Amino acid sequence: MDSDRREYEYIHKIMETGSFMAAAEKLYITQPSLSQFIRRIERHLGAELFDRTHQPIRLTEAGCLYLEIEGQIRELCKIREQRIRDLDQTICGIVRIGSSNYRSMTILAQAIPVIRARYPHIDICLEEGTTWELEAFALQGKTDFSIVVRPSFATSLTYVELFREELLLALSPQWDNGNDAVFQKELHSDYPVFNYQQLAKRPFVVMKEGQELRHSFFALTKALAISPSISLETTDMITAQTLAGIGVGAAIVPGGLAASYKPPVQPHYFSLRAYLDDWDVVLAYKTGRYLSKADRAVMAVICELIRTPETVL
Repeated sequence: MDSDRREYEYIHKIMETGSFMAAAEKLYITQPSLSQFIRRIERHLGAELFDRTHQPIRLTEAGCLYLEIEGQIRELCKIREQRIRDLDQTICGIVRIGSSNYRSMTILAQAIPVIRARYPHIDICLEEGTTWELEAFALQGKTDFSIVVRPSFATSLTYVELFREELLLALSPQWDNGNDAVFQKELHSDYPVFNYQQLAKRPFVVMKEGQELRHSFFALTKALAISPSISLETTDMITAQTLAGIGVGAAIVPGGLAASYKPPVQPHYFSLRAYLDDWDVVLAYKTGRYLSKADRAVMAVICELIRTPETVL
């Protein structure tokens, strides 16, 4: 990408940090140099980009417009490079993937070695975050695509379906529900169920804001009409699963995690299909976005490993 187009990066970093000094530190330049750079743009435009009387500093209306269009120019420059590169027979380039820690462990840990073996000229850049952040990354162009749970509401994202994943309740073996745990064939689950009203007396380990499992917790308690206590909150599913095993609190975890990771004390798992829909795990990218040969090659490898050959690629 054109190395002289620093405007977007600099302005975005000032907006993100809320001050010229903090932005300069993040950009590894001096604060006077950054201020002079922005002043030159403002003199050229005849308008101020930032409201410097407000703390933290914020964009003016002109600044918002400038940043929006500069982002579009930046995206067009990237598309130009990708399309020119795609004229070559060699599949190469940087592919930016958005993923949670969990998906990196269960999906990308398998996919990246295959990608490197097949496409040695492709470089993978990983951006990790919460569910909401990963969707935003894809929409903003920070990632070429993100591995996310497909939201139930309409967005400006296009999806390539990977698989469906059951949500499970993880309970400590100390909390013996064996007496009334049974299997329900109609749920098509390998996990039993029990009288979930008992959960009203159990504490829960809950994911923090921005994680899809947090919504699942509140959806479950609403469906059961219970108000259990929250023992603690975390950003990591493995932490929630581990704490559930040692009795800190019940936790909702995806079935893939229960199958792939064994904590020191293995929880007992129960199906939640009677109350919560399975997750629809997808590759998501901004609708209308140009997908390079490298993007498509990486997506195809992931789909192949997940055994979903019927994709839009």
